[in-house]
Amino acid sequence: MFDILVYLFESYIHADACPESDLLARKLSAVGFEAEEISEALEWLAGLRRVAREIQPGIAPSAGSLRIFCEQEQAQLDARCRGFLSLLESAGVLGAAHRELIIERAMALQDFTITLNRLKVIVLMVLWQQEEPIDTLMVDELLTEEEDWAYEPIVH
Repeated sequence: MFDILVYLFESYIHADACPESDLLARKLSAVGFEAEEISEALEWLAGLRRVAREIQPGIAPSAGSLRIFCEQEQAQLDARCRGFLSLLESAGVLGAAHRELIIERAMALQDFTITLNRLKVIVLMVLWQQEEPIDTLMVDELLTEEEDWAYEPIVH
Protein backbone atom coordinates (compact mmCIF):
# COMPACT_ATOMS: atom_id res chain seq x y z
CA MET A 1 0.00 0.00 0.00
CA PHE A 2 2.77 2.46 0.87
CA ASP A 3 4.41 1.86 -2.51
CA ILE A 4 1.16 2.94 -4.16
CA LEU A 5 1.04 6.12 -2.09
CA VAL A 6 4.60 7.04 -3.08
CA TYR A 7 3.79 6.19 -6.70
CA LEU A 8 0.81 8.57 -6.63
CA PHE A 9 2.91 11.38 -5.18
CA GLU A 10 5.59 10.87 -7.83
CA SER A 11 3.06 10.52 -10.67
CA TYR A 12 0.68 13.37 -9.89
CA ILE A 13 2.14 16.75 -9.00
CA HIS A 14 -1.16 17.82 -7.43
CA ALA A 15 -3.59 15.56 -5.59
CA ASP A 16 -6.42 17.06 -7.65
CA ALA A 17 -4.72 15.68 -10.78
CA CYS A 18 -5.44 12.12 -9.64
CA PRO A 19 -8.22 10.46 -11.60
CA GLU A 20 -11.38 9.23 -9.90
CA SER A 21 -11.07 6.01 -7.90
CA ASP A 22 -12.29 3.60 -10.62
CA LEU A 23 -9.96 4.95 -13.30
CA LEU A 24 -7.09 5.25 -10.81
CA ALA A 25 -7.59 1.62 -9.75
CA ARG A 26 -7.38 0.50 -13.39
CA LYS A 27 -4.24 2.59 -13.96
CA LEU A 28 -2.60 1.20 -10.81
CA SER A 29 -3.50 -2.33 -11.84
CA ALA A 30 -2.04 -1.74 -15.32
CA VAL A 31 1.22 -0.59 -13.70
CA GLY A 32 1.37 -3.89 -11.80
CA PHE A 33 0.01 -3.24 -8.32
CA GLU A 34 -2.07 -5.97 -6.68
CA ALA A 35 -5.84 -5.51 -6.36
CA GLU A 36 -5.80 -5.82 -2.55
CA GLU A 37 -3.07 -3.17 -2.21
CA ILE A 38 -4.94 -0.87 -4.58
CA SER A 39 -8.14 -1.27 -2.58
CA GLU A 40 -6.35 -0.54 0.71
CA ALA A 41 -4.60 2.54 -0.70
CA LEU A 42 -7.76 3.97 -2.27
CA GLU A 43 -9.75 3.38 0.92
CA TRP A 44 -7.01 5.08 2.99
CA LEU A 45 -6.94 8.06 0.60
CA ALA A 46 -10.73 8.36 0.72
CA GLY A 47 -10.48 8.42 4.50
CA LEU A 48 -7.82 11.12 4.29
CA ARG A 49 -10.05 13.29 2.12
CA ARG A 50 -13.06 12.72 4.40
CA VAL A 51 -11.21 13.46 7.64
CA ALA A 52 -9.46 16.51 6.13
CA ARG A 53 -12.87 17.99 5.28
CA GLU A 54 -14.17 17.29 8.78
CA ILE A 55 -11.26 18.80 10.71
CA GLN A 56 -12.37 21.89 12.52
CA PRO A 57 -9.60 24.37 13.19
CA GLY A 58 -9.57 24.65 16.96
CA ILE A 59 -7.68 27.06 19.08
CA ALA A 60 -4.02 27.00 18.14
CA PRO A 61 -1.82 25.59 20.89
CA SER A 62 0.10 28.20 22.81
CA ALA A 63 3.89 28.40 22.59
CA GLY A 64 5.47 25.76 24.75
CA SER A 65 2.40 23.51 24.80
CA LEU A 66 2.94 19.78 24.60
CA ARG A 67 0.97 17.14 22.66
CA ILE A 68 0.24 14.16 24.93
CA PHE A 69 -0.21 10.83 23.13
CA CYS A 70 -2.75 8.36 24.52
CA GLU A 71 -1.82 4.69 25.09
CA GLN A 72 -3.17 3.56 21.71
CA GLU A 73 -1.25 6.28 19.89
CA GLN A 74 1.93 5.40 21.76
CA ALA A 75 1.46 1.75 20.81
CA GLN A 76 0.95 2.62 17.13
CA LEU A 77 3.58 5.40 16.94
CA ASP A 78 6.85 4.56 18.65
CA ALA A 79 9.18 7.16 20.19
CA ARG A 80 11.01 7.69 16.88
CA CYS A 81 7.75 8.45 15.07
CA ARG A 82 6.51 10.78 17.80
CA GLY A 83 9.89 12.51 17.90
CA PHE A 84 9.86 12.96 14.13
CA LEU A 85 6.42 14.58 14.29
CA SER A 86 7.67 16.88 17.03
CA LEU A 87 10.71 17.77 14.94
CA LEU A 88 8.54 18.63 11.91
CA GLU A 89 6.24 20.73 14.02
CA SER A 90 9.05 22.61 15.76
CA ALA A 91 10.67 23.23 12.33
CA GLY A 92 7.43 24.81 11.10
CA VAL A 93 6.75 22.09 8.51
CA LEU A 94 3.57 20.96 10.28
CA GLY A 95 0.90 22.86 12.11
CA ALA A 96 -1.28 21.34 14.81
CA ALA A 97 -4.10 20.49 12.36
CA HIS A 98 -1.74 18.64 10.00
CA ARG A 99 -0.14 16.83 12.94
CA GLU A 100 -3.55 15.64 14.11
CA LEU A 101 -4.51 14.54 10.60
CA ILE A 102 -1.26 12.57 10.32
CA ILE A 103 -1.86 10.90 13.67
CA GLU A 104 -5.43 10.05 12.72
CA ARG A 105 -4.32 8.51 9.41
CA ALA A 106 -1.59 6.50 11.16
CA MET A 107 -4.12 5.22 13.68
CA ALA A 108 -6.40 4.17 10.80
CA LEU A 109 -3.70 1.68 9.74
CA GLN A 110 -4.22 -0.77 12.59
CA ASP A 111 -3.15 -3.74 10.46
CA PHE A 112 0.25 -2.12 9.81
CA THR A 113 3.25 -1.51 12.00
CA ILE A 114 3.99 2.18 11.60
CA THR A 115 7.72 2.48 11.09
CA LEU A 116 9.47 5.80 10.67
CA ASN A 117 9.59 5.21 6.89
CA ARG A 118 5.84 4.57 6.77
CA LEU A 119 5.15 7.63 8.90
CA LYS A 120 7.18 9.70 6.44
CA VAL A 121 4.92 8.49 3.62
CA ILE A 122 1.84 9.40 5.67
CA VAL A 123 3.27 12.89 6.29
CA LEU A 124 4.04 13.26 2.58
CA MET A 125 0.55 12.17 1.57
CA VAL A 126 -1.19 14.48 4.05
CA LEU A 127 0.82 17.48 2.85
CA TRP A 128 0.26 16.44 -0.79
CA GLN A 129 -3.47 15.95 -0.32
CA GLN A 130 -3.77 19.28 1.48
CA GLU A 131 -1.88 20.94 -1.43
CA GLU A 132 0.72 22.28 0.98
CA PRO A 133 3.98 23.47 -0.60
CA ILE A 134 6.73 21.02 0.27
CA ASP A 135 10.36 22.07 0.16
CA THR A 136 12.53 19.86 -2.10
CA LEU A 137 14.83 19.00 0.80
CA MET A 138 11.81 17.95 2.85
CA VAL A 139 10.58 15.72 0.02
CA ASP A 140 14.03 14.07 -0.06
CA GLU A 141 13.87 13.53 3.71
CA LEU A 142 10.36 12.10 3.54
CA LEU A 143 11.23 9.75 0.67
CA THR A 144 14.50 8.49 2.16
CA GLU A 145 14.39 5.02 3.61
CA GLU A 146 17.39 5.40 5.85
CA GLU A 147 16.70 5.30 9.55
CA ASP A 148 20.08 6.58 10.74
CA TRP A 149 18.62 9.65 12.42
CA ALA A 150 17.41 9.29 15.96
CA TYR A 151 14.25 11.29 16.45
CA GLU A 152 14.10 10.39 20.10
CA PRO A 153 12.43 12.82 22.45
CA ILE A 154 14.63 14.20 25.18
CA VAL A 155 13.65 12.72 28.53
CA HIS A 156 14.53 14.68 31.64
